[in-house]
Amino acid sequence: MKFRPLAVGVGLIALLGLTACGGGAEQAGSGQSAPVGTGAPLKPVVPDQGEAEAGTEARPEASAQENGEDGEKDTTTAQISTFALDVDTASYGYARRTLQEGRWPAPGEIRPEEWVNAFRQDYAQPSGDGFTVHVDGARLPQRDEAVLRVGLQTRASDSAERRPANLTFVVDVSGSMAEAGRLDLVKSSLLKLLDQLAPGDQVSIVSFSDEAQVLASMTPLTARDELRAAVERLSVAGGTNLQAGVLTGYGEAVKAFRPAATNRVILLSDGLANQGATEWQTISDQVKEQAAKQLTLLTVGVGRDYGDELMERLADTGDGMAVYVSGEEEATRLFTTQLPATLDLRARDAKAQVVFNPAVVDSYRLIGYENRALSTEEFRDDSRDGGEIGPGHSVTALYAVKLKPGADGQLAQATVRWLDPDTRTASESSKSLDSGELAGSIWDKAPVRLQVDVVVAAFATYLRDRQAFGLDLQTLGEHAGRLAADSEDPMVTELVTLIDRAKAVG
Repeated sequence: MKFRPLAVGVGLIALLGLTACGGGAEQAGSGQSAPVGTGAPLKPVVPDQGEAEAGTEARPEASAQENGEDGEKDTTTAQISTFALDVDTASYGYARRTLQEGRWPAPGEIRPEEWVNAFRQDYAQPSGDGFTVHVDGARLPQRDEAVLRVGLQTRASDSAERRPANLTFVVDVSGSMAEAGRLDLVKSSLLKLLDQLAPGDQVSIVSFSDEAQVLASMTPLTARDELRAAVERLSVAGGTNLQAGVLTGYGEAVKAFRPAATNRVILLSDGLANQGATEWQTISDQVKEQAAKQLTLLTVGVGRDYGDELMERLADTGDGMAVYVSGEEEATRLFTTQLPATLDLRARDAKAQVVFNPAVVDSYRLIGYENRALSTEEFRDDSRDGGEIGPGHSVTALYAVKLKPGADGQLAQATVRWLDPDTRTASESSKSLDSGELAGSIWDKAPVRLQVDVVVAAFATYLRDRQAFGLDLQTLGEHAGRLAADSEDPMVTELVTLIDRAKAVG
């Protein structure tokens, strides 16, 4: 494959936000010190609970100046980066629709990690039910600066292998759902999904507007006609008491809970709550109580106007994920292919921790995951919520790093920790990266998928805070166009169009 480098202009590292303050081999995650090429040895990747390293991000007295106003961390005071895994993609889906309609997305709705995780990766799958850990990176055009990628991958499965599922659908039928592309899209999607589910599955359907109503108690798929009739009875009326809908749905799920099944609540709504509790914090506290009962929540967003924060926060609290669909094609893909194949769980409360070697790395910045950040000691605290990850899911985290001039040796070690979905037994897997393993140049030496991830993250960051960036949309569009040809990926081709739309809007 031939790579065609492009001029970068002011520089990618400024785009990723690292300059604002100036400033391997797979291993078991045992917590043993790992050797490095120069300087002090790498600190334990998973310190004992309650023994966080002094000066890490868990230190409450660390000042904004020490840690960087923009999220940059100095490795002398914050060597360890810890966050809960997240496979949400709603931020990308909704921003894509917004741009296609000629509008600039609201900065608060841009979460770069969800953009990156919406794109296909090529990480190797594990043979078992845990994760493979992939760590790579590339040097940036600026001296002693690089991007580090941590990729985590679970094993895929098909619907024939999965356990039975108890699915409780909570459907918004308030007045705002009358808009084309809302309730009509939800109904057609549910009817398609019923054709995909297996005889051992069970479905409950709850609707809500001013109040919540159970249209079908937990019903086996052998009675498919009854479920289809319940879907057809969904009709628009009244306000949006999302709180009542969610709590009624969880009540139905609890009553029909099957220990040997996957038990999931699926909320389909535009997220525009206007009755009952309307703030995500209040509903989230109630959802959190249910998540402890091994019920996971999937939020499916629809509509031109969309309550992004509410739906995303509920998914995080409900140990699930948030997606957004804007049209028939996306909905069909989600409900006929993705959802049936990913109903099972591979991991509960999954978290990642990256330990940087201060002898090699001067500072770093994690791109995104702001509302998934954890303290160092929470990594091994299995009572602390992480992310729920299904079959065939990949999770990607990008770091912008500033290297110490001339330093050589182990750059970082990444570890993922998760609980078995049934036994709650904790497991870990780790991998490290040496500075010599960095690709020599991001634009003409790095793998295509890494380049795509960088462009996607850079574009998202630009949309969120465009006045702070060193790269312009023209340069990002040129990189995206080249990568679309190299990858032959329709999503990368669409990315080129989205960048063009942003240029027209901006």
